[in-house]
Amino acid sequence: MPTTPVDAALVRRLVDAQFPRWAGLPVREVVSAGTDNAMFRLGDALVVRLPKADWAAGQAEKEQRWLPRIAPGLPLAVPVPVAAGVPGQGYGHAWSVYEWLDGRDAYAAPVADLAHAAVALGRFGAELRAVDATGGPRSFRGGPVTSWEDGAMSVALRDLGDDGTLDGELATAAWESVLWLPQWEGEPVWVHADLLPGNLLTRDGRLSAVIDFGGLGVGDPAVDAMPAWTLFTPETRPLFREAARVDDATWARGRGWALCWGIVTEHYYRGRNPVLAAVAHRTWREALAEYAAL
Repeated sequence: MPTTPVDAALVRRLVDAQFPRWAGLPVREVVSAGTDNAMFRLGDALVVRLPKADWAAGQAEKEQRWLPRIAPGLPLAVPVPVAAGVPGQGYGHAWSVYEWLDGRDAYAAPVADLAHAAVALGRFGAELRAVDATGGPRSFRGGPVTSWEDGAMSVALRDLGDDGTLDGELATAAWESVLWLPQWEGEPVWVHADLLPGNLLTRDGRLSAVIDFGGLGVGDPAVDAMPAWTLFTPETRPLFREAARVDDATWARGRGWALCWGIVTEHYYRGRNPVLAAVAHRTWREALAEYAAL
C-alpha cells in the first residue's frame, strides 16, 4: 500500500517534483465512490488519477499503453493520457495525468435519454470488440463469472436470503441455471469490464463518455453486456442489445454476470460503500426479474 495518504497534498508534491510545468496549477479532489483509484483535478484541463489500493497497481501503465490504441475507433469520448507519473514522495505506485472530461457520473447525474444511451453504449461495446486484440492483457473479468466470484456467491446468496433481502430460492435457482450456460469459445476480444454508472459520464442528461479503463483487457464479451441490467430498463434493454450485436449465449452469460456481480457486490459493500451497494442492488433485481419470467 502507499506509505502516505492519497490526498491533495501528496498529488501536489508528486506533480511539483515530476512535472514542474504544472507546479502552479491548483489541485482539488474529485469525490467518487470508486474503490480502486483516487482522482484530483489539476487546474481546469487536467486530472490526476492514482491507485489507492494495491490491487489497482498496474492499471496506470496499462491505460497509458492501450488507451491510445483503442480510442480512435470508439463512438464515445474516453480518457486521453498526457503524462505518466512514477513512484515517489513516499508513494509506491505509477500514476497518470489525463485530459479532463467534462460531465458527471451517471449515478450522480442519471441519464435522462436512456434510448440514446442504450444505442451509444451498445455501439461502444461493439466497436471496442472490433479493435485488434493481439497482445492484449487478460481482463480480470474476461473469463467465466465463476472464476471472478470464487465461491463468494454461495455465501452472499445464503446471507441475503436469510435476512430477506432477496428470494433465496429463486436467486439460487437462477444462479444454478447460470452455471449450466455454455462458455465463450471464440477468440478473446477487448472488454472494458466495468461499465457501471460511476464509470459513465453524462452531460445535459445524455451519455457523453466512458472512463476508468482499469479493468480493460481481453476475454469473453459477456461482461460488457451488464449495463443492460445496471443502467437500462426493460423498454431500452433491447436497444442496447441490438446496438451491441451480441448473440443469445453471450446475452445469457451477461445476465449471469449481472446477477452474480449484483448479489456479491451488495453483500460485500452494504455498510461500506452505499453508492456501489445501491447500484448492485438494482442490478441483481433487474436480472432476477428476468429469470423469474423465463
